[in-house]
Amino acid sequence: MPVARAAVLFCLGLLPSGFAGTQEAAAPTQRAEVTARLVVSAHRGAAHSAGKGRPAVIWLKPIAEGSVVPVTPGHFTLLQKNKMFTPHLLVVPVGSSVAFPNADPLFHNVFSLFDGRRFDLGLYEAGTTRSVMFSREGVSYIFCNIHSEMSAVVISLSTPLYDVADDAGKFRISDVPDGEYEMHIWVEGERQTALDQLTKRVHVAGGSADLGEIVASHPEQGQHLNKFGRPYEPSANPIY
Repeated sequence: MPVARAAVLFCLGLLPSGFAGTQEAAAPTQRAEVTARLVVSAHRGAAHSAGKGRPAVIWLKPIAEGSVVPVTPGHFTLLQKNKMFTPHLLVVPVGSSVAFPNADPLFHNVFSLFDGRRFDLGLYEAGTTRSVMFSREGVSYIFCNIHSEMSAVVISLSTPLYDVADDAGKFRISDVPDGEYEMHIWVEGERQTALDQLTKRVHVAGGSADLGEIVASHPEQGQHLNKFGRPYEPSANPIY
């Protein structure tokens, strides 16, 4: 229907107020690419260096609820083989389950005593699997109570807007709707208090947003404790 005729009919009360022919189509929601870069500083005032090879994750949580599509839980695997967890870093949607298959010819005892998800799978043998559901958002540091060299990290998120740093310490999150977000970051070895200080509010608009450099300190080297809060002891039994 021609717009002029539609306007006349609308004035005569013969068309509803929401008739599309009298209005322009709503503009689609703009989406942007968000970038950032992790750099490492030994101390205040020191020259920065790229965070190459240091596991790190950045994610955006919308300030306004309902502005991001909810995440869909899934099923993931953290393999135990050669006394290692593979992958070392795993990012999953909240509500996902993670299987911990034992592919070694010996026993393992997977546990986590941290805020993300606290659990203890107990002692289980080669060829068996146990699973954990990560029902809330957080960072879980995973260890084996028998082999101190085994470690992994599971980060469960309630937002699909995240990225893992590449080898050059760069982040790139695509298809981010314009809006206000709270930026969070996790860097392996960084104290939680320091990570909390890096959390900030960011504005995304105009097709792209560069969050600049995110400065982290050098990681602290320290030996974690076993599930009883004590140092590991050398195993006297080779089957373990």
